[in-house]
Amino acid sequence: MFKSFFPNPKVFFLSVVIYAALCSAIWYGFNVQIGQFFGFDLTESKPVIGLGHFVTDSFLLFYCFYFVCTALFATVWFRIAKHQWQWWSVVGSAAVLFSTYFSVQVSVAINNWRRPFFDLVQQALKTPGTDAAESDRSAESIASITSELLDLILIFAEVAFLAIFLFVATRFFVSHFIFRWRNAMNDYYTAQWAQVRHIEGASQRIQEDTMRFAAIMEGLGVSIIDAVMTLFAFLPVLWALSEYVSELPIIGVIPHPLFVAALLWAIFGTTLLATVGIKLPGLEFKNQRVEAAFRKELVYGEDDELRAQPVTLTELFVNIRKNYFRLYFHYMYFNVARMLYLQADGIFVYILLMPTIAAGVITFGILQQILTAFGQVSNSFQYLVNSWTTIVDLLSVYKRLSSFEMAIKHEPLPEIDQLNRQ
Repeated sequence: MFKSFFPNPKVFFLSVVIYAALCSAIWYGFNVQIGQFFGFDLTESKPVIGLGHFVTDSFLLFYCFYFVCTALFATVWFRIAKHQWQWWSVVGSAAVLFSTYFSVQVSVAINNWRRPFFDLVQQALKTPGTDAAESDRSAESIASITSELLDLILIFAEVAFLAIFLFVATRFFVSHFIFRWRNAMNDYYTAQWAQVRHIEGASQRIQEDTMRFAAIMEGLGVSIIDAVMTLFAFLPVLWALSEYVSELPIIGVIPHPLFVAALLWAIFGTTLLATVGIKLPGLEFKNQRVEAAFRKELVYGEDDELRAQPVTLTELFVNIRKNYFRLYFHYMYFNVARMLYLQADGIFVYILLMPTIAAGVITFGILQQILTAFGQVSNSFQYLVNSWTTIVDLLSVYKRLSSFEMAIKHEPLPEIDQLNRQ
């Protein structure tokens, strides 16, 4: 699955983690000094509203830093482990990372826009409408507020159009990236057909399972990258916004309350869903196996009239029914736990902010920023909660394709595949 597309996968991914950690440490530890050396000013304290957010000195320096780091990493791997798919697997992965990071920064730019826009809305709605003398505004005042609102809406439109372009471009590139990965897997497995053909459902595993693996990775891979990049982008925002929240219900005053609350809430949800859904990957795998056995018997019956007899087909379908009913039962209580958590998640942040809202110490714009930043960080931490069913499907596909790897290496097949061959 990975050897076909990435050069020396175990070493490659370990080097990615170590190199990314090193580059991140250099950037976050010395970006100001690096910027000063090259003449960039990274001391901007006030957020830039609109497209200017993406061309500040900090961003321009980061673009250069990322390009240099990527070029160095790719050059080393191109020299020490040449691979047929190296441009897609190495450089393509870096491009996906950068595009996803930039898309997350669009969300940060929109969050920066929320504060002035909603503060202006709050200011415009302050005047009571019951007293005509107090509520009447001059034409100049109305025109000024309208003009400011329109300017901010136009700024939002500019950022929104950029978000649309990035979304479409990223998904288009990722689709090609993932198909190349499927292409690599297909070439690798078909070249080993003589060794894997005896495995139950071998043709399905090469055609359908590689397709499903690619399709799942297209969505799941982008999601996990997006979650990590969102944390990098919004954690500092949430950390800074925590200064507006003085205390939490029941707990009281703690340092950086929003950050701590988002982390603990996500850990709770992840642990809950991982516990109640622990049986699902095995059941999904078994489900694919019994489906493959039923389909294979039907295929044999097309060429041999002695195969696919009603008694045999009935027995095979009974196995399918039993597994599906068992799967439905386990998904039932899993979905109960998942939906309870997600519904509670919708109001959790408002519960946290009740003392702050009641005290009236934040504006409407700051409230909107807090809601957005908390939601982004919380959703990123809740990656497993939001993607568990997809992860289950991926694990089941992985188990099936791992049998190919074992057959190619002449290793004993998993017990479930050995039983299936008897």
